[in-house]
Amino acid sequence: MSEAHHAASPVTEPEHAPSVETVEAVVRRQMAQSLGGRRGMVEAGVPGLIFTLLWLTTKDLRLALISAAAVAGVALAVRLVQRSTVQYVVNAIVGIAIGWAFVRFAASTGGTEAEQALAYFLPGIIWSGVYTVLMVTSCLVGWPFIGFMVGSVAGDPTAWHGDPQIVRLCSRLTWLFLAPGAIGVLLQGPVYLLGHSGTIDTDTAVAVIATLRLGLGWPLRIASWGAMVWLLARNGTPIEQEPDAA
Repeated sequence: MSEAHHAASPVTEPEHAPSVETVEAVVRRQMAQSLGGRRGMVEAGVPGLIFTLLWLTTKDLRLALISAAAVAGVALAVRLVQRSTVQYVVNAIVGIAIGWAFVRFAASTGGTEAEQALAYFLPGIIWSGVYTVLMVTSCLVGWPFIGFMVGSVAGDPTAWHGDPQIVRLCSRLTWLFLAPGAIGVLLQGPVYLLGHSGTIDTDTAVAVIATLRLGLGWPLRIASWGAMVWLLARNGTPIEQEPDAA
């Protein structure tokens, strides 16, 4: 009776306990670190959002720039008090500084306030264009950008490339990652050029770019990250370990 009972009732192991490390888990961990989680993303994005909102509502370039810098400064002060990483706040401050440099250059060449506001958006368009080209190229040549994030965990930045499953997954993730920036460049770039050349009114160009950033940019990012989270939640691609030498 006792032996039969024990035979019929084996000790059950948790069904969902992962037995191997998966590439999905590695990429989740690495992306969380590189973006700083929700807080890091907010710190990096809110100053630009403040600038855009204030310019649209007040048309006061100085107020928009100072307010964006003040928000970033407060976030930096909080980080310093908490003695936590300032990387993501610094990224936002650098972005504001670069935008301000473009604004000052436009002002030094006699640009109107609207032309200066248009100049503020140019670095973001250029940066998005550059990383879009680089990431698309990385996928087309079979070395997707996300794969190098995986490789950095293992200590070998290229070992992941030997597993076709990992390459396919990283390619999909890279396409999803670059999509918002690529769409933004395709839409905002022509508007900037039309506004800069005087083909359309500069105020109109600034308003269109700002509206695209607010109304389309953030929803696209959320959709992109949602798709990546879904893909990474499947935990279906084990990381192959090199066999020990005999």
